[in-house]
Amino acid sequence: MSQAFRPLKPGIYAPIPTFFLPETEDLDIPAFEKHVVRLALAGVNPVVAGSMGEAIHLSHTEREELIRAARRSLDNAGLTTVPIIAGTGAASTRETLIITKQAAAAGADYALVIAGGYFSGVLANNKAALKEFWKEVSQKSPIPVMIYNYPGASGGIDLDSNIITELASDCPNICGVKLTCGNVGKLTRIAAVVSNPKFESLYPRKNPSAPFIVLGGYSDFILSSTVANGHGAITGLANIAPHSVSRLFKLSNEAKRNPGILSEAQRIQGIVAQADHTISKASISGTKALLEIFHGYGGAPRKPLPRISAAEAEALWEHPHTKALIELEKEIRND
Repeated sequence: MSQAFRPLKPGIYAPIPTFFLPETEDLDIPAFEKHVVRLALAGVNPVVAGSMGEAIHLSHTEREELIRAARRSLDNAGLTTVPIIAGTGAASTRETLIITKQAAAAGADYALVIAGGYFSGVLANNKAALKEFWKEVSQKSPIPVMIYNYPGASGGIDLDSNIITELASDCPNICGVKLTCGNVGKLTRIAAVVSNPKFESLYPRKNPSAPFIVLGGYSDFILSSTVANGHGAITGLANIAPHSVSRLFKLSNEAKRNPGILSEAQRIQGIVAQADHTISKASISGTKALLEIFHGYGGAPRKPLPRISAAEAEALWEHPHTKALIELEKEIRND
């Protein structure tokens, strides 16, 4: 099993879409492998079987197959130090642990765990039950666990900063949080706690390669979150413009030491933020449609998720925010 020998570092991560063959909806592994390597070469690390990867539509076996394919393609490309985060959340604690152990055996270095939303009416306001879920999973997981806070995909369950910092303190095998709630204030509060020099000495991690990192779930506040001691983002937009989002994170960090870089970071952040706002509205099918136009692969989501129409895809591609992003991506890629 993987023991997180590939360090978890601040940076940009992308939730990799799962690509399907058009007639059968079987996994399109060649397209998946091509995309994983394309992003990794641009400095973007993969998150496999997350929300963008339609994890809810995948069998346990398919999740394992994707993790193995990601590891194989990265290793074959000489990218042996690139870590893999795998989404392993499920409705029950029991199934979450089963999937997490399977993911570790398949080659995942870290697990990204969301709370199931089916019983959110019971769980949403039960702090003890929510804390116990991540505590038990992290204690029994063979790899470090990252909290995934995404109210839209978990029936409205929205962890506050107190729960997250308490879990960070109490659970040495928890290695971070992804905040797809988009709450910059929450990110700032959590980052203030875990970036305190005393935190590491008071609450050491079980695996020193897996420090507690605080990641946003969108690209539109990377600059501000970096200034607040955040550690990057897991963002769907990095599938479309990996060089741009990577450059934004790099400049945001450099601007803390060299204010002369700030204006360029602000320029890129503005383009990225506008595009993120526009493209995210089209969800998984929109991202796949743009990949189809830009790179020749993408396809449709698994049913019953609908594919956007050709007219909608063309309008999204021709939208001024998308066009500005694509021009920026070409500019940075050709530097």
